[in-house]
Amino acid sequence: MRNLLLVCNPNRAEALDAAQKIADDFRDVGFNVLTISDVKLDGVTNCTFEQLPELEVGVVLGGDGTMLRAAEVTRTQQIPLLGVNLGHVGFLAEVEKVDRATIVSSISDRSYVIDPRMTLQYVVVRDENEVAAGWALNEVIVEREHATMVELFLEIDGRPISRWGCDGLICSTPTGSTAYAFSAGGPIVWPEVDALVVLPNSAHALFSRPLVISPKSEIVVRIESRQALLSADSLRNFNLHKGDRVHITKDPSYVQLAHLGDSLFSDRLVAKFKLPVEGWRGE
Repeated sequence: MRNLLLVCNPNRAEALDAAQKIADDFRDVGFNVLTISDVKLDGVTNCTFEQLPELEVGVVLGGDGTMLRAAEVTRTQQIPLLGVNLGHVGFLAEVEKVDRATIVSSISDRSYVIDPRMTLQYVVVRDENEVAAGWALNEVIVEREHATMVELFLEIDGRPISRWGCDGLICSTPTGSTAYAFSAGGPIVWPEVDALVVLPNSAHALFSRPLVISPKSEIVVRIESRQALLSADSLRNFNLHKGDRVHITKDPSYVQLAHLGDSLFSDRLVAKFKLPVEGWRGE
């Protein structure tokens, strides 16, 4: 029996309707369909993370937030994850307006294309003890929680870079460069580029430019204000205290995204942001 993970947004009626239909389609071609979503679907087995068997593939119906939740499972098992976008921009869940038969056929025949995406790992050190650790596909953010700003000191590869009073500091993967980092004024980095982006958000400083650095580098963010908040993909959060150090590096694991066919990031960028490629003359 081929095991398939189906994840959907339980708060969207169109996602639930699509999930039931596509689950029936996959069962018809021999898949055992499981879900970690808080939904009740006919013929679909609800599981916790710990109860999941070995999976072949994951399918997500929703936006990028739902994709990030599903990546918790697929990263651990290193299986491909195909996203069907029911959200807004949706750079992770990028399949749109494709009939169910095409999706089911591609997964059943294993004709999809694998797109490995870099991830980050972080460790929080307090009084020389590790008090938290985790990972992120999009970004790790150290930000203000209650204060008007947070005081942060940045080091890269053991050398001091700058001190900022700011709303926060974002460390992003190429995948995350089209997410929060993009909104904060960072560069768009093609997924194939092996690099990290570091940028302060709304810094009170003459120098607050985005930094594109080597994936071999170690980033250390020292907390100099009374408190701050660490957020990884808006899913894993940890309260930080003055003196804490957040160590961020490239994680050895990847999230394996799946595409129905070969696709160029340039085309996806134009389509998602509706960029004016024709020009005012219609060329």
